[in-house]
Amino acid sequence: MIKTIFFDLDDTLLDFTAGEASSLSKAFLQSGIQPTPAILERYHVINLSQWELLEEGKLTRDQVLTRRFDILFAELGVTRSSRRVCDLYEGLLAEEHTLLPGARELLETLAPRYELYLASNGAAAVQHRRLDGGDLRRYFRKVFISEEVGFNKPDRRFFEACFAAIPGFDPAAALMVGDSLTSDIRGGRDAGIRTCWFDPKGKPSRPDILPDCRVTDLARLPALLERL
Repeated sequence: MIKTIFFDLDDTLLDFTAGEASSLSKAFLQSGIQPTPAILERYHVINLSQWELLEEGKLTRDQVLTRRFDILFAELGVTRSSRRVCDLYEGLLAEEHTLLPGARELLETLAPRYELYLASNGAAAVQHRRLDGGDLRRYFRKVFISEEVGFNKPDRRFFEACFAAIPGFDPAAALMVGDSLTSDIRGGRDAGIRTCWFDPKGKPSRPDILPDCRVTDLARLPALLERL
């Protein structure tokens, strides 16, 4: 029986994809760059690749934040301060807290019945402002953000630090819910807890990272929990 649930935040509860596009467009316009769909898509691809390098321990967080813009600007042939654009973008992103369909209803249903915790790799300053702006903090017993914990998902040490901060924690009664196979699912499995992959877009599965269960709609999670 599940007692403790860890939720990822971006693209699991909050619509990060839409928030990213909106914030990035504004940051680019203010920096004299026209945010065409092709440029936004290219940034998205570069950004994902850099965060995966962070997950693999090949880059630091600070390197990721500027390197993603360094690579994009080099490809575009423009000269801009990556640090300045990054700071501008993250300030705008912190104001984006639109929930994914069904996320509020899900949290309202689960919070009285389970111990809910947040486990995010996002920048601490951004995530805290989004949690407050979206009125989400009240659903969670505690918020774990990798920048504050000292380790990033999927590092086992991130999860172990979370477990140590929860009185009476039982890994056999815990579940990690997230949209990222490489971060949430791999991390949860390596740490010895069950995992649920939130996959609304039908992404390709990976034989080397198998979740215990998979949902395409947040509304299906409560019934699934009853069977675990």
